[in-house]
Amino acid sequence: MVTIISSTNRKKSVSKKLAHIYQGILEDKGVNTELIYLDELPADFIETALYDQAGKNKVFNTFRKKMIEAEKMVFIVPEYNGSFPGVLKAFIDGLAYPHTFRDKKAALVGISSGVQGAGLALSHLTDIFNYCGMHVLAQKPKLSRIEENLTENNLSELYHTLLEEQVDKLLRF
Repeated sequence: MVTIISSTNRKKSVSKKLAHIYQGILEDKGVNTELIYLDELPADFIETALYDQAGKNKVFNTFRKKMIEAEKMVFIVPEYNGSFPGVLKAFIDGLAYPHTFRDKKAALVGISSGVQGAGLALSHLTDIFNYCGMHVLAQKPKLSRIEENLTENNLSELYHTLLEEQVDKLLRF
């Protein structure tokens, strides 16, 4: 089972479209997947599910359970102000530490409208996951100028190939 996380709470996000494409690549290879959308988080989870409130928000607890059960994870990470979305950090902070990430494996995919493909965001996130004891696949596609390379639910040939290569490595990882 590979759990794919669309790492923004923005409605109708490019991250969500890319998560579906990634899911299709995995399913074509016979891999079971689970999708997690951060736009489905409870609006009040920062007040009702973190720190001294951990485990008390029933809706957020379904996210916690899915993440604990995840064998391998894929994070589709949009670039927000040179890093990743704050909702992703809050989501990570609300998960069971260290059990959610320790000794698990993850792949990261960066997307941006600009030319850097969320490179800094992936670096920041890798540092956090390494701190939590998770192993992060070295190959991290940085999909820049995403709007020019994504139409409806079709990715450019180059970007699709990069994701397929990452999937193959993730499955062997």
